[in-house]
Amino acid sequence: MAFELPELPYGKNEFGAFISAEGFDYHHGKHHAAYINNLNKAIVGNSFETLSLEEIVKKSNKESNLPVFNNAAQHWNHSFFWKCMRPGGGGEPTGELKKLIERDFGTFDAFKTEFSTAATTVFGSGWAFLAMDGNEKLKIVKYSNAGTPLIDDLKGIMTIDVWEHAYYIDHRNARPNFIESFWKFVNWDFANNNL
Repeated sequence: MAFELPELPYGKNEFGAFISAEGFDYHHGKHHAAYINNLNKAIVGNSFETLSLEEIVKKSNKESNLPVFNNAAQHWNHSFFWKCMRPGGGGEPTGELKKLIERDFGTFDAFKTEFSTAATTVFGSGWAFLAMDGNEKLKIVKYSNAGTPLIDDLKGIMTIDVWEHAYYIDHRNARPNFIESFWKFVNWDFANNNL
């Protein structure tokens, strides 16, 4: 099956200084698209061709097939990331997620600090995720490169992309500024739906 670049769930001009239209053009239109194009080429005529994206990520990781894994996991991570933010988002979570964050981190502010620290301290390129384990406990995990909760049997709840291409156009090398701005746009409805 051939994968396609998903449409962004919002306009490219709706995030102010956080991510500009040019930032989306490069991040979504070039980087994410390249992962998909490379993935489609890598799975033609082999055992990955008929699998779902999640199955490809897990199988390629298990088989240490990095050309397939890197592109499949980056496609999955990016598709997930676009939904983790929205214009008019931000604030604090509500509902079940608020309860679980307070149960597992004490306060929202403590969670926010820990998540931001994880995202800031990913060495090189990577991702920070809020994820849920098999015991329904929330945890913050960080991954280098194309790492993803799928390889650890964790359920992704929300993420931030801290590859340099995610923020360099709009924030240059100031990753902490990008992370701080992210909190103004978090899509807590999406995160709640992932529980």
